[in-house]
Amino acid sequence: MTQPKKMKSGIRALSALMALLLLSAAMMMSVSAAEGYDFPADAVPVRVSLDGREVLTDEAVIIRSVTYVPLRSFSELVGADEISWNGRTATATVKHGATTISVADGYYYIVASGRYFYTAEPILNISGRLFVPVRPLAKAFCIDVSWDHASRTVLLRSTGKTLASAEAYYNSDDLYWLSRIISAESAGESLYGQIAVGNVVLNRVASRQFPNTIYGVIFDRVGGTQFSPVAMGTIYRAPAVSSVIAAKICLEGTSISDEILFFMNPRIATSNWISKNRPFAFRIGNHDFYK
Repeated sequence: MTQPKKMKSGIRALSALMALLLLSAAMMMSVSAAEGYDFPADAVPVRVSLDGREVLTDEAVIIRSVTYVPLRSFSELVGADEISWNGRTATATVKHGATTISVADGYYYIVASGRYFYTAEPILNISGRLFVPVRPLAKAFCIDVSWDHASRTVLLRSTGKTLASAEAYYNSDDLYWLSRIISAESAGESLYGQIAVGNVVLNRVASRQFPNTIYGVIFDRVGGTQFSPVAMGTIYRAPAVSSVIAAKICLEGTSISDEILFFMNPRIATSNWISKNRPFAFRIGNHDFYK
């Protein structure tokens, strides 16, 4: 019996679709099998080039829109002197010249010579090896990163520079006051929420509407006290460790939003001026943020 032309074309289209799906599945399986990594189902392979040479073949993947690379392979590639692992704390330590880098499973930041680089997505343990977002890791090694969309390639370029230490990089007064206002306002919030509070302060510093220093913004009294911890005196308390980390991440340039200038906890706020007069941006934890 002869099949109608429409049926034949439909069968051919279905066959082509099945072939494409099988090819895609095979590609993903090859990525996982190449180095024995059990990547998540949504992982997408990506190419990586260092100084014009393709590297990390079958080891770099995009997970939730973030490019991950294996810490050990990357560190060895750029000439790290020593890599060690602490199973008790699930932390890897990399020594590269004068720079010491600490990477912990599940954390949202990398520590390098006392500086904190936010990873946006968590550091992952995949098949017993730590995978780290490439941009903050490259920053710790002073390697420039760019993206070539046409070839879907992460382009890495060596700079020959050495990372400045925390003592040399952070302004001590800025860190002192920013960590204290973050702690006084949001020590119980998530790291993400604490970073957002720090962003509000730094956005005000950058705005012509407010003083141009962190101290000036915190103690600004135009229109009344801007932050309740200043009025209550809690601004002078020693900051929580998490708030110091959030402050350092903010001072590294991490910004959840460069538009937010106000925040409030609507459940305990004694004034609703912000919510009535400023455009709402988003909510994180107990805080509402406004532009």
